[in-house]
Amino acid sequence: MPPKSPGIGQIDDVIHGRLRLGIMTYLANAEVADFTELASALEATRGNLSIHLRKLEDAGYIAIEKSFIDRKPLTRARISPAGRKAFKAYVKAIADLLGGAD
Repeated sequence: MPPKSPGIGQIDDVIHGRLRLGIMTYLANAEVADFTELASALEATRGNLSIHLRKLEDAGYIAIEKSFIDRKPLTRARISPAGRKAFKAYVKAIADLLGGAD
């Protein structure tokens, strides 16, 4: 049996899902994005995106802001300082795991 990869335990399961990783990557670069923008960029359904945003919000990685513009609801997601720190740690853990890959 091959040895356990170094750092595998450092992978944050909250971020590691495909859609949640996409959200975190998008927000790490954009700082803030509205719901429609995220759904379009990540090719996600509204329901699926809502579920994953909630999971990230519950972990404290993002903040959700709800408001109205011209009587239309606007939901925006913003990466939190804790989320930025967790995302950097996640990227480092992945880089460490891939360090020996070709």
